[in-house]
Amino acid sequence: MKKILIIEDDAFLKNIESAKFSHEGYEVMTATTQPDIDAMIEKCTPDIVLLDMMLPGVDSMQVLKAFKAGAKTSHVPVIVFSNVSEDTEMKKALDAGAADYMVKANFTLDEVIEKIKDLTK
Repeated sequence: MKKILIIEDDAFLKNIESAKFSHEGYEVMTATTQPDIDAMIEKCTPDIVLLDMMLPGVDSMQVLKAFKAGAKTSHVPVIVFSNVSEDTEMKKALDAGAADYMVKANFTLDEVIEKIKDLTK
């Protein structure tokens, strides 16, 4: 079973995403804070990460860079799934190693799942 780490602070969205991905056969892990993120990575390396860019007290760009630099996680695709839609932020995330940048308002969860399936073949 493929493991997905959802890094999201909106409880409603996190619950919907968790339910949808579980239904699709993924083992779902969630995190909101930097200690949560670190604990999840220590516990188990995910097959893919869904990362929100607007997290309280967390520099999401640093989280992305740490994933791409980590020995255990450099190979893990990170999809930025955020409402931040500025081109400069998208470019920064893609340049830092994000596999894709999806603006929440522009994609359904079914489309996100298709992207995840493509990236975890």
